[in-house]
Amino acid sequence: MVTPIDPASAAFLIAENRNMPMHVGGLQLFRKPEGAGRNYVQELYEEMRSVTEIAPLFNKHPHRSLATGGQWTWRTDELFDIDHHVRHSALPKPGRVRELLDLCSRLHGTRLALERPLWELHLIEGLRDGRVAMYTKIHHALVDGVSSMRLLQSVLTTDPELRGMPAPFAARPGSGRAGRELDRAEHSLSEIPVQALRTAFGITAEAAGLPAALIRTINAGVRNETSALSLHAPRTIINQTITGSRRFAAQDWPIERMRAIGKATGTTINDVVLAMCAGAVRAYLDEMGELPDAPLVAMVPVGLNAKQAAEASGDGGNAVGAVMVKLGTDLADPGERLRSINRSMKDGKQALSSMTPTQILAMSAIGMAPAILTPMLRMQGIIRPPFNLIISNVPGPRTTQYFNGAELVGMYPLSIPIHGMALNITCTSYAGQMGFGLTGCRRTLPSLQRLLTHLDDELAALEKAAGVE
Repeated sequence: MVTPIDPASAAFLIAENRNMPMHVGGLQLFRKPEGAGRNYVQELYEEMRSVTEIAPLFNKHPHRSLATGGQWTWRTDELFDIDHHVRHSALPKPGRVRELLDLCSRLHGTRLALERPLWELHLIEGLRDGRVAMYTKIHHALVDGVSSMRLLQSVLTTDPELRGMPAPFAARPGSGRAGRELDRAEHSLSEIPVQALRTAFGITAEAAGLPAALIRTINAGVRNETSALSLHAPRTIINQTITGSRRFAAQDWPIERMRAIGKATGTTINDVVLAMCAGAVRAYLDEMGELPDAPLVAMVPVGLNAKQAAEASGDGGNAVGAVMVKLGTDLADPGERLRSINRSMKDGKQALSSMTPTQILAMSAIGMAPAILTPMLRMQGIIRPPFNLIISNVPGPRTTQYFNGAELVGMYPLSIPIHGMALNITCTSYAGQMGFGLTGCRRTLPSLQRLLTHLDDELAALEKAAGVE
């Protein structure tokens, strides 16, 4: 079966190169079920290898040739090889989290083979505390980060006794939750960009209000005010050409600590997350002697309910709009930084408040365009970066989840650094914890893992500033 690839998905294939793989990933940690034997992971691996019916989403690969007129198409893989996609690994001793993150860093820096379906799943044992890890990666041309999270959740359950849950890549009936998420993921990248493009070119009636909104937004950007567009991000060591080598760092903190800070300061959980990231990046750049005088700018995805100024936290909605947020890295005081970020987020949401959801999508596409086009046109270093990094927050399950009896005890996202943006921070909420996944270029940003220490220090500093120690 051959189907055309929509332009938005094809853009990720076109932009990809050895130094800029375009896949998202996820690391999940599981506690073995009670009474699990020594061969538990091997048995789980064999069970996954035995899947014979692969969901269509996971059984197609990109192809283009003279016969397709040079256009990218999806083709069903007639020679599907489960052993290429599902792999079993073991960590070297001493089996610390450090060895696990090193392995995930190497796996995440390797491109997916275009002649095969664009995904991999690695079962990893050898952690000295007995936990089992699962690292997955899937090309952004196939699904986006939110959809990949939903696909994982669709095969989890709150019942620790339930067995027979399917592998994420296995075919299943479309009437159930797992089947619906597969179908939803199939269309996740094709629907939104088409809406945005139609709006941007004024084809729909909803586009009527966009020009005025665009002018207001650009004017705000020119004045260096927070808005849906950014024109004043400073150049930093984060904004360089990157290599293909990756460094992944991950850790989680209780959401209740962030909620307490937000309650004491009148800010949101998402504001606190941004302030943690801002303080950590400030400390990292400062210790390297690379902290700019101007505040760094982050692109922050928010839900369409941003019009009502709803909290875009771990409990939020789909990340389809974007606000450019000043991170206050020029401010030494953590409390001032948090207040500055809160104002910046409010102003950015206000900039979107006069737009319809479709117009928000179009504005976000315009705001993202420089970040995507700059590396594609090889203009990084020539023009100023539109923003310095992306900080996003993908909602996860609120209650404890299980996969065939194994308790999910941690989940951490891996994302996509690009030329001109060597660091990407993505957070995921799960069962009262906020998991931070930091993905960066190993060579451009040395000792990236130090950001975890800075995040921890900044959370404590924010608690002290808010008086909730």
